[in-house]
Parts: sequence; structure tokens; C-alpha cells
Amino acid sequence: MFHKKIFNRFTFGQVTVALTVVYLLYSITSLVLYLSTGSIVNTVISGFIAYLVFSDLMQDKHTIRKNYPLFARFRYMFESIRPEMRQYFWEGELDGKPFNRRERSIVYQRAKNEKQTVSFGMQDDPNRIGYEWAAHSVYPKHVTDTNFRTLIGGEDCKQPYSASIYNISAMSYGALSKKAITALNEGAKIGEFAHNTGEGGISQYHRSGGDLIWQIGTGYFGCRDEKGFFNDALFEERANYPEVKMIELKLSQGAKPGHGGLLPAEKNTEEIAAIRSITPHTTVHSPSGHTAFSNPTELVHFLAKLRKLSNGKPVGFKICIGKKDEFLDIIHAIVQTGIAPDFITIDGAEGGTGAAPLEFIDYMGMSLNDALVFANKALIENGLKHKIRILASGRIISAFDIAKTIALGADACYSARGMMFALGCIQALQCDSGHCPVGIATQDESLYKALNVTDKRMRVANFHRNTMKALGEFIGAVGYEKPSEIDPRTFNKRIEHGVNKTFQEMYFGELDTRKKA
Repeated sequence: MFHKKIFNRFTFGQVTVALTVVYLLYSITSLVLYLSTGSIVNTVISGFIAYLVFSDLMQDKHTIRKNYPLFARFRYMFESIRPEMRQYFWEGELDGKPFNRRERSIVYQRAKNEKQTVSFGMQDDPNRIGYEWAAHSVYPKHVTDTNFRTLIGGEDCKQPYSASIYNISAMSYGALSKKAITALNEGAKIGEFAHNTGEGGISQYHRSGGDLIWQIGTGYFGCRDEKGFFNDALFEERANYPEVKMIELKLSQGAKPGHGGLLPAEKNTEEIAAIRSITPHTTVHSPSGHTAFSNPTELVHFLAKLRKLSNGKPVGFKICIGKKDEFLDIIHAIVQTGIAPDFITIDGAEGGTGAAPLEFIDYMGMSLNDALVFANKALIENGLKHKIRILASGRIISAFDIAKTIALGADACYSARGMMFALGCIQALQCDSGHCPVGIATQDESLYKALNVTDKRMRVANFHRNTMKALGEFIGAVGYEKPSEIDPRTFNKRIEHGVNKTFQEMYFGELDTRKKA
């Protein structure tokens, strides 16, 4: 009972006050001693401690500091380093969120051309509910050409694009530093895959030689007039840059569907303003919805307009599916008008972002698997599968992720955070603070100046190349020679104890997903 009594709040407060008096007396004594002996160290330390104690007692903002002066500061100190302590010392190989240590490690290894194997045995539990696995073949194929590509461009497209099946997802200059954008684009050039600009417009750092997918959001950055409405002339000029290979109209993104962005005045520099066609040093709100159209029919006509202004480049839209009937309305408008996009990007709710409200990032939107299945079925049932390619994004970093996504209906994939890991991201979860420790998600020159573009671009290219090599080995093991042959019957999921179902049984039933119409 004594130990409980001695540490109750009142006793602890009394002890703290007593210690304060002791420190004060010690400080005075140390000062006297310093005047005679020159021992300034003790004087400074004891004086500083006394200052902290009295400042805690006198302030009224933090109750815990007032009740427990000095000692309460340890609480804030330990809380501030909690993520790092958890990640470096206590986190298991499969525990980290949103990406665990094993997932992060394989990206680092492939980016650096290091050992990419693991030893001793599996760490996942094959008996847990939700465990996914692929059925291998006793007649494996040997896949040598791993430059996997898909042709994007329908009947109305004059400049179809042969895209890699694995590309850099949308990340704007502003969200990422200029050096990070440059390294990504130069890596895309080396590896011959595409780099999505994000909705912040085309910066000079995006134009480093890599192929671009120009994303246009509700703010129409880079193609807007002074009132924020879509500007035909500006769009036509920039859409016809030779490095722009496709146009992606963003309706919503997985991490914050239905939520417009905000560019604070202090971040709206002269350079950013020129890129985005906005007035510098002003706060710019992106609306949650588009002003260029207000219904599915207007949407598809707007897509046709974008295709015409870009001289026939592939045009599509990105969506995180929420209300299913709204997506079906778009599909029906495509059928009725005969105006089909060249691709649809499906963004899963598990997609990432630099900053989003908790309610949006955790509780809104359909997961990638469910959304892909739904979109794929809708295209097949409406005879559009052969016309429209499906791109997918949302936590896709390994060959297994890519193959599984293709089995559910995708033709190609994006990765944002995987490419960030290749750049050196350590998942510090500081993207929204402006203080990214590795200089990726920040505009602080003191942080991003250490990012070596020459080194990081090679890591991005290496990660892509080694992931494609791993995909070749994976699909060969399950009996295929190219990704387009991957069948949902290959993948299985444990849905309850002792029961596994194939993706075909779970999601498609009797529907033949291999049909092109």
C-alpha cells in the first residue's frame, strides 16, 4: 500500500515542490561556489532545471505539467519518438502500417540491387482468415522478356500509348520536392515507364525526359483561367508537349474521395503559381467536384473534348468508387453516346496521400479489390472490356500485388509509395508536416538538398526493373507467359477456418473474365 500512496497525485506534487526548492537552493549554492571556484556547469544545469519546474508550475495550458512539473515533460518526449521506437525496436516483420517491414525491405533491396531473397521459412500464417496465395503449376513457363506492356488507346485515339504495366502514381510538385520529382521522372526515362504528374500541373521537374501522364483535378491547375474554370487554350498547349503521353481526369482519389485540396498562400510561390496558372501568394481552394461537367453525359463529352484538344492522345478518368450506381451511370452514358474513354483508373480506398482528414482516409471509398471486380464486371457486361483499359492504384508494390490486381481485371498498375520507398522514404509518417527527414515530401531546401538525384533515379529504375523480373518469375511459376493470361482461378483466399475459395468463386462466379467483350 505504501508504494501506491507515495505516488498518488498529491504526494507526487509535494515531492516535486520539495525537489524544486532543493534545486533552487542548489542553484544558489552553485552560483556562490562558482564565484569562488569557477564551476559554471553545475550552476547552468541546476538553474535550467529550476527554470523548467517553475515554468511548468506557472503555466495553465497543460494540466499534467502543472500537476507534475518537470517529470511530465518526459511524457511528451517519449510520445514524440513513439513511432520511431515502435518501428525500430518493437515492430514485427508483418506488423507495420500502412506497409510492414518486409514490404518496405523488398523495395529497398530491389532499388539497391541487393539480395532479394528471404530465408528459413514463411513468417505469415497460412491458416489465418484472409490469407491469400497463388496456385503454382507443375508445368511452369520460363519467361525471359519482362518488359511487360499494354497498349492504351481505343477506336477514337490517334496516338495510342504502349505503357508499362507498372508506373509511377500521381504525386504533384508541391507535395513532393523538386529533387524527388526530378529523380522519379529520370528514373521513369531510364526504365521506360510512365510518371503521373499529380493534379498540381506539369512542372519543369516533370520534364526531365520521362513519359508523362498529365493528371487534371478539380482545380484545373495548369489549364485554368483567372476564375478557376477550365481553359481550352492552356490545356491544348500543354497537352501537346511531346512527353505527355496520356491525359487522366481525376474525379476522386482513394485517400480522400470527394475532398478538394487547399494550397495555403505561404506555399503558393511564384514558381508554383506559374506551374498551376494561379495568382501567387494567395490561398487557392480546389472544389470537391468539377465545374466543367455536372452529369455522366457531360463527363464523357468533356473527355472527348480533351482527346480532341490533345490531338488524339489517350484520355481517361480516375475514380475511387463510392456509390455504385453513379459509376454505372457513367458506363451507361458511354454506351448511349458511343464516347468511350481509353482507360479508367480505379483507385482503392487504401491509396495514400500527403494529408487527409481521418474520416476520409480510413472510412470512405471502396477497397481496390472490390472496386476492380465491380468495374471489370460492369465493362464486361456492357461490352466495353475490349475498348477500355483498367489501371489500378492502391498499395501495389510486389509482383504478387501486380499479378493479383491483373487477375481481378486491371491491365496496368500505378505505385506511389513503392516509388517513394525506392527514393529512400522511411515511412516516417511526416508527409503533412513539411519536415520529411529524407527530403521527399517537403519543400524545405535544408532537407531536400541532400537527396542525390543521380543515385535515386537509378534506384527508381532498379526497383521497376527488378519488380518486373520478379513478376516474370511469378507468372511463369503459375503457368503463364505474359500478365494478360493471369486468371482469377489462380488466386485463393482463406475465408474461414478450413475453407479456401478462388478469386473466381469469390468474385465472378460463372462470369468468364477472359472474354474481351
